[in-house]
Amino acid sequence: MSNHQFARRTFLKGLGTAIAVPMLEGMLPASAAAAEAPRPLRMAFMFIPNGVNVEHWTPASEGELTQLPYILEPLADLKHKINVLSGLAHDKARANGDGPGDHARSASAFLTASQPYKTSGADIKVGISVDQLAAQHLSLPTKFASLELGLERGAQAGNCDSGYSCAYSSSISWRTESTPVAKEVDPRQVFDRLFGNGQAAEVDESRAKRDRLRKSILDLVLDDAKQLQGQLGLKGQRKLDEYLSSIREIEKRVELATKTAAEDAPTGAVRPTGIPREYADHSRLMLDMLALAFQADLTRISTFMLANEGSNRPYRNLGISDGHHQISHHQRDPEKLEKIRNINRFHIEQLAYLLKKLDSFKEGDGTVLDNTMLVYGCAIGDGNRHNHEDLPVLMAGGGAGTIKTGRHLRYARNTPMANLFLSMLDRTGVKVERFGDSTGRLENLG
Repeated sequence: MSNHQFARRTFLKGLGTAIAVPMLEGMLPASAAAAEAPRPLRMAFMFIPNGVNVEHWTPASEGELTQLPYILEPLADLKHKINVLSGLAHDKARANGDGPGDHARSASAFLTASQPYKTSGADIKVGISVDQLAAQHLSLPTKFASLELGLERGAQAGNCDSGYSCAYSSSISWRTESTPVAKEVDPRQVFDRLFGNGQAAEVDESRAKRDRLRKSILDLVLDDAKQLQGQLGLKGQRKLDEYLSSIREIEKRVELATKTAAEDAPTGAVRPTGIPREYADHSRLMLDMLALAFQADLTRISTFMLANEGSNRPYRNLGISDGHHQISHHQRDPEKLEKIRNINRFHIEQLAYLLKKLDSFKEGDGTVLDNTMLVYGCAIGDGNRHNHEDLPVLMAGGGAGTIKTGRHLRYARNTPMANLFLSMLDRTGVKVERFGDSTGRLENLG
């Protein structure tokens, strides 16, 4: 074992580049004080659109998770690290006198637990979201206060749902009651943001140089990496190699996506994006970057939208050419219900992919997943009924030892989902008496 000790925030630096290094052997002193130091607790939210096929979502019994229903089966290997939460509701996603517009209210109320003001103009208003409340109150030693990602571009103007602004349907993160936080959907932009030094001109110069010389971002930090490797023990060297290899593998996929996007563009068109043509490839590339951001402690708070609310995306990779929103109005048609449950399962496969990544990153005597609270779900239960109670909600991760997992917990009907958010905020150290329409803390999580 090396005798070297390093600062917790170690970066490999080069032109326009600052690659944060995850916790490595030697980064903290081997002392009782270090062993008792608080674990880095992370908070994440993953949003799905259009509700679910409830019959194939809800476990058959309460208590210990044994056999999972069809939609949740991809989580079988991780069922001891998740909780399924039944009975939660979002009253502020209901009309409450505002008429139609359940999809816009579902997305905008999901993390705010507040009623959006019905407008298609610039005077949007809903409430601060739980992720941003935490980001603003916590003084964390991370490069980013929060990270907002998604797979479909959003709009901040226009009428997207029965008189509600498009901002409501495409945003779940709100910095203030009138300011949605734009999500990033382009993997190339996310990569440059995560591993850039924050100096826009240098980042652009770095990107241009790498493109011109066909170099990797790792080439720019080679000297720093070699110096750090020489100061680590074998275990630390192996972990650093794995981490840098992951960055390079993602970089290659971003480059391929950018090349493919350019080839797909019409003659003479400018398409400066690196978005893969296949939805599944796009999803996993973005999820890999979220996982690396958590592993390297670049952020401890993130949101991820698998699609905008009301999305009518077809899932041709599943043999489904109908739009998702269209078939969510299934009217109990067996064929449509089958398609919905397969889309729901596909979304869960994306979650499982992320959770397995997080669980593979060792951290202290556990894993990054053990030190995470990730909430997956939406504010519509059944897309046909547009109901906002008995929501499909799943929570993953052990919350740095504060959450008991492996259970199906059923709460009283119409228990506010905001009660869950209050309980999560407590665990992060953000102490507030109420959030949105909360009525108290959610019981039985610990």
